[in-house]
Amino acid sequence: MAPLSRPLVVLGGSGFLGAQVLRRAAAAGWERTVSLSRATGLDLATADPRTIESALRAHSAGAVLLCAAMAKIDECEREPERAAATNTRAPEAVARACASLGLRLVHVSTDLAFGATPAPPGGFREDHEPAPISIYGHTKVGGERAVLAAYPAALVARIPLLYGDSLGRGLGATDGLLAALARGETPTLFTDEWRTPLDVLDAADALLELTLGSVSGLLHLAGPERLSRAELGRRALLAAGLPVAFRTASRSTAPANNVRPADVCLDTSLARRLLRTRLRAPFVP
Repeated sequence: MAPLSRPLVVLGGSGFLGAQVLRRAAAAGWERTVSLSRATGLDLATADPRTIESALRAHSAGAVLLCAAMAKIDECEREPERAAATNTRAPEAVARACASLGLRLVHVSTDLAFGATPAPPGGFREDHEPAPISIYGHTKVGGERAVLAAYPAALVARIPLLYGDSLGRGLGATDGLLAALARGETPTLFTDEWRTPLDVLDAADALLELTLGSVSGLLHLAGPERLSRAELGRRALLAAGLPVAFRTASRSTAPANNVRPADVCLDTSLARRLLRTRLRAPFVP
C-alpha cells in the first residue's frame, strides 16, 4: 500500500482508533502523517470550515481521516448539545473544508446508526435506513448526512464495536474488560446484545486503504461474525490465558433508560469485495 505523496491528516489521532491509525501508517511506511486535535490547537467542536481549511493548508494535507467523536453513550445523553456540536456540526465543517480543497475525506461513523429494530439476517446493509435509539447514534447519523450533503465525494465508514490493543489505556471492548478485572471489578456482559466486532488494527488498516481510493457514500467495516458481548468477553479472556471472571445477564435486567441496542450487526459484503485488508473474526487464527 503506497502512502500518499502529501501528509495524511488524522483528526482524532489521540483516540483508541486514531492512535492505531497513526501507528499502522508508520508501520506501513507512511512517513507523513499529522494528528490534529484540541491538544494541537484545533477544537473541531467550535471550528468553522475556514479555520479547518487553514489548518489543512498549513500541513499540506493530502487526505483527511476523521476519527474524532464524542463517543461515550452516557456522556452524549447528559450533554446532547455538545454531542451535536462534535458529532454532527464538526464533521460538516470538515467536509466543507475538504470539498473546498478537493481533498479525499474518510469520515468514521458507527453501527449505532441502527438499533430501533433488530438487524435482518446477515446484518444491516448500507442501503438500510438508519434508526438509532441514542443521542450518540442520532448525532452520528446527523454527521453522516451532513458530510455527504456537503461533499458527495466523501466516504462515510461505519464501524462496529472495536476491540484489541489500546496501548495500555484500557479502551475498547476487550482492553476495557481486562482493565476492569485488573481493578478487582466484576463486570456484567449481556448474552443478548449482538454486534459484529472488529479488531482495531483491522479497522485502522482498512481505513488507511480507503484513504487511497475513491469509494464514496456509505461503507460498512465490521467483523464477519455475529457475537454477543458476553461471547466476545469470553474469547478475549481465554486468549489472554485468564479465567472467565465476569457476570452474564440478559438485557431485560438493564435499567429502563438503557439506550444500548440489542442488535446492530453489520453486513460487510460490499467492503469485502472492495478491500484487500482482511476483516477478521475475533480471536480466530
